[in-house]
Amino acid sequence: MVRIPAVLREREFRRFWLGETVSLFGDQITLIALPLVAVLTLDASASQMGFLTAAALVPNLLFSLHAGAWLDRRGKRRQAMIATALGRAALLATIPLAYLLGLLSFAQLLVVSFLVGTLSVFFFVAYSTLFVSLVPRSRYLEANSVLYGSRAFSFVSGPSVGGVLVQALAAPGALVADALSFLVSALSLSSISPDEPPTEEAQRGHVKTGIRYIANSPIVRASLLATATINFFNFIFWALFILYATRTLGVRPGLLGLVLGAASVGGVIGAVVAGKLSRRIGVGPAFAVGCVVFPAPLVLVPLAGGAEWTILGLLFAAEFLSGLGVMILDITVGSIKAALIPDRLRARVAGAYMLVNYGVRPVGSLVGGGLGSWIGLRPTLWIASVGAVAGVLWLLPSPLLRLHELPEVEE
Repeated sequence: MVRIPAVLREREFRRFWLGETVSLFGDQITLIALPLVAVLTLDASASQMGFLTAAALVPNLLFSLHAGAWLDRRGKRRQAMIATALGRAALLATIPLAYLLGLLSFAQLLVVSFLVGTLSVFFFVAYSTLFVSLVPRSRYLEANSVLYGSRAFSFVSGPSVGGVLVQALAAPGALVADALSFLVSALSLSSISPDEPPTEEAQRGHVKTGIRYIANSPIVRASLLATATINFFNFIFWALFILYATRTLGVRPGLLGLVLGAASVGGVIGAVVAGKLSRRIGVGPAFAVGCVVFPAPLVLVPLAGGAEWTILGLLFAAEFLSGLGVMILDITVGSIKAALIPDRLRARVAGAYMLVNYGVRPVGSLVGGGLGSWIGLRPTLWIASVGAVAGVLWLLPSPLLRLHELPEVEE
């Protein structure tokens, strides 16, 4: 008999989770459909595809700090999330509309990607505050497991649904599905009314308070250094993975998609076991396990060779185990931060954390492309997969490895 998580029996969290789940599936469709609009509809070049990726990531560097300060000062995080969901729906809807009118251009894709990325920054900075307004402290791990489980399941089926929609509706038409998913998200958020934490008056240094908090917190500082290091090397890896798998290993794109989609079930399992692992060995040690199990299996990719079934088996194992590890990492670190960071600083700390943790991603992609051209694909993949494992070293001198229960609030 399947046990329904206790947190899903709470009406407001259940509605929040449902909206997030639908939106996550829509996001996975856009991850396939938007690049295909550029490639298939507008015949974009390799450099243009790089600009399109950068346009979606750059807002993390530009706006994360100020988004956190603005939300902590203004409050009304739920209304901000509703507005950003509606805004992203409207922006994505302009692409199929322009396509039908014969007006679609690459410049429009760049502008839409940048603006959607900007609104996403505000949404996810507000998300951390709304989460703790909906979930009691004792349920943080369970609630994060449920939310990240939806994310992992979207990785399994979202790309397949996206592929079917692209085939049926053409790439621009498939974006309608993500626009509709944002409407569902906005509707679910409008149906709840959590008690949000009070706002804080803006004072000198208000914007930089999140940075100072992270710098002075041994737990948050170590977790950020670890995850940012992993992210940097992981984006070096993924900048070259598809190219390496298809050109060097000779894996057909359709077959590669099937293998990676099937292997994404590792993330679903990771979401299930994260809470149990945390209770057994402690939440801090479980986070350290995730910091190793997420990147370490990727060494199987540069090791791959020989018969086709051997290559596919190693790629499957790499993605399966890595997906399991990333869920353990994300669920544990998300719960630790939810418990530790005071409400009055939550949005500013989230913004500062995103600035670094997401800001290294475009840098990693650029470094990956440069290294791949200079020393070759396989050596670069070795550097990326081994370098990412080194992220766990930041945890060794920190209190995280001795953290068995969720920490108390740290002012």
